[in-house]
Amino acid sequence: MHTVVVGTSGVTASDVLAVARGGARVELSGEAVAALAAAREIVDALAAKPEPVYGVSTGFGALATRHISQELRTQLQRNIVRSHAAGMGPRVEREVVRALMFLRLKTVCSGHTGVRPEVAQTMADLLNAGITPVVHEYGSLGCSGDLAPLSHCALALMGEGDAEGPDGTVRPAAELLAEHGIAPVELREKEGLALLNGTDGMLGMLVMALADLDTLYTSADITAALSLEALLGTDKVLAPELHAIRPHPGQGASAANMLAVLKDSQLTGHHQDDAPRVQDAYSVRCAPQVAGAGRDTLAHARLVAERELAAAVDNPVVLPDGRVESNGNFHGAPVAYVLDFLAIAAADLASIAERRTDRLLDKNRSHGLPPFLADDPGVDSGLMIAQYTQAALVSEMKRLAVPASADSIPSSAMQEDHVSMGWSAARKLRTAVDNLTRVLAIELYAATRAVELREGLTPAPATRAVIDAVRGAGVEGPGPDRFLAPDLAAADAFVRDGLLVAAAEKVTGPLR
Repeated sequence: MHTVVVGTSGVTASDVLAVARGGARVELSGEAVAALAAAREIVDALAAKPEPVYGVSTGFGALATRHISQELRTQLQRNIVRSHAAGMGPRVEREVVRALMFLRLKTVCSGHTGVRPEVAQTMADLLNAGITPVVHEYGSLGCSGDLAPLSHCALALMGEGDAEGPDGTVRPAAELLAEHGIAPVELREKEGLALLNGTDGMLGMLVMALADLDTLYTSADITAALSLEALLGTDKVLAPELHAIRPHPGQGASAANMLAVLKDSQLTGHHQDDAPRVQDAYSVRCAPQVAGAGRDTLAHARLVAERELAAAVDNPVVLPDGRVESNGNFHGAPVAYVLDFLAIAAADLASIAERRTDRLLDKNRSHGLPPFLADDPGVDSGLMIAQYTQAALVSEMKRLAVPASADSIPSSAMQEDHVSMGWSAARKLRTAVDNLTRVLAIELYAATRAVELREGLTPAPATRAVIDAVRGAGVEGPGPDRFLAPDLAAADAFVRDGLLVAAAEKVTGPLR
């Protein structure tokens, strides 16, 4: 099994995906263990002094003015975890919780938190045992970190609360730890706070969304090319020299992908022979501009994620010179903004894909295709309601594109008077990514059927390969009306699992 070694300088996006989705094992490097021990010595020294130090010998947030005596500090750390584990609503996905735990471990191993090596090792032990704490949908404002979600994870480290075992069954965390020979931790000064104070949930969801959207943006280029071909559009607008004079990188990449997919097609531009069109509609002609802008948004979001993956987010932090200083690095604004930005771009990509689908189904705009791509229009309704479903998905995505990060609700008796709502931005982005997959699956379903209905004209080798692959995956082609939901579900899986991109790349080579 793949193993990810956590050191002091952060982790990569591929590390997060390996642990969250691939079940990779986690190990602490010798460098990390040494840094943990050195930082802990600093915290222990400060804890022995009579002067109060925030997070070490004081209360938290609006209660930070109280100096806590040594005999109450273990109770203080235990209490902060219990009281902050106040989430509600449905459970979040296992991969999100594993990413959350792994990224908190990443910061702990930086040597800036003051957590003991044995606590970090227990965090790794839970991940390696496949024990996933129950974390709920609501409870994070994205400031002072993802407090409630991280608290539910810390609760499991203490042997309290509920967790999902490797078999998928939810049981008391104490039972699961005992079965795997893991001793619950008893938290000491600063440790409870250090386990709760990070942007780990929203960051984990950002990393996974970026991976999914990488595939979906390439998928969108392929479905756009199929629609252009089915509509007998012109591929001249994809010429590299046209995109070179507006040098947005994403636009050029999308145009190049579409051109590669359409190479040697006998359908493109055919309309010039019998029904001249000066220009194709915007949803066809401007596909690279819209998808390309989204690609550039992905590039910016990836840069933010890389910076955050290298960060040590905690408050207070232990500095190399021995100081323990309060800070505001836990604020989720940098991550929240790009999560919202990605939801906006995804909604627009879905919107333009839906417009192409609608055009394929409208006999007045499809240039000779049957109404709704039906076998016997009137007797058959064809894909009429598939487009309804697509429209409903796009409408929801537009609602999800409203930025969560534009909101802020003060908390902690006005001590935390401006929050990022980054966790909420991440949660809605996950829904948007799922919906975008479905929208592209419906465009794929319509466009492949439309291409097959262009009898006597030969599609591009790459689009032919896509049609053959999608039919082989259980998505049926043209014909009389049938129960449509299973076909759409199969098309969704075809896109979601990366099979659409793989089918095209067998002919085109790697797409951008």
